[in-house]
Amino acid sequence: MGTSSIKGGLFTGLHPLLSRLPEPLKSSYLDSRASTLQAFQNHEHQLQKTHPTLPYPSILHLAYLSYAQSLPLTPSPSLSTLESEAQEFSQKIPNWPAFPDTVSALQKLHKYYKLVILSNINEESIEGTIRNNLDIGWDAVYTAQKIGSYKPDLRNFEFLIEHVEEDLGVKKEEILHTAQSLRADHVPVKKMNMTGVWVDRGNEGQDYEKLKDEVAYTWKFSTLGEMADAVEEAFEAQGKKV
Repeated sequence: MGTSSIKGGLFTGLHPLLSRLPEPLKSSYLDSRASTLQAFQNHEHQLQKTHPTLPYPSILHLAYLSYAQSLPLTPSPSLSTLESEAQEFSQKIPNWPAFPDTVSALQKLHKYYKLVILSNINEESIEGTIRNNLDIGWDAVYTAQKIGSYKPDLRNFEFLIEHVEEDLGVKKEEILHTAQSLRADHVPVKKMNMTGVWVDRGNEGQDYEKLKDEVAYTWKFSTLGEMADAVEEAFEAQGKKV
């Protein structure tokens, strides 16, 4: 949904690795956040494909080790050091911060819509994330761990469509799938012929030029707060102020 700074949390967690790179490579990686994150997430996404039932912290742990092997680290850390760092990295998920506009935007949107999470994060981590940063009374939470696959697998979206109707009485054509990730969300949203809203927060490693023919969102906003304001204005214009 573009609620938490997942990429910010990932990038901060990679600093122990990036700090071991020789100059000028270190500065290049630290200054090029989008490309650095893309390189790391290539490892993450491959692991999600090959291990779809592995909990997300384990995916992050393995991705950290795999990414480390791809870097010319100087000095080269011991395996035990990398294992320790990978473990710490994988346990930070509940502490990834929400964007400043997120909570107030969700509270505003919740006046007009049922709110559902469809997350690649595991059950324990999403519970911690909600408790720490996003406790706004979600109507439903569906995770990759519960479903048995990771987005962009279409099974996740089939699960969403089936369960929001069963659990909340919401039909597919009523779903407004709001997300930041093009690859994980908007590509499958187009394949499933769902209505999408892209929260494009800018320099977050997106590759729109590469994926533009594979996505078809109906609305685009720069923040969730901007979307919430537009929604409220639209409802008030119809005389439906809450």
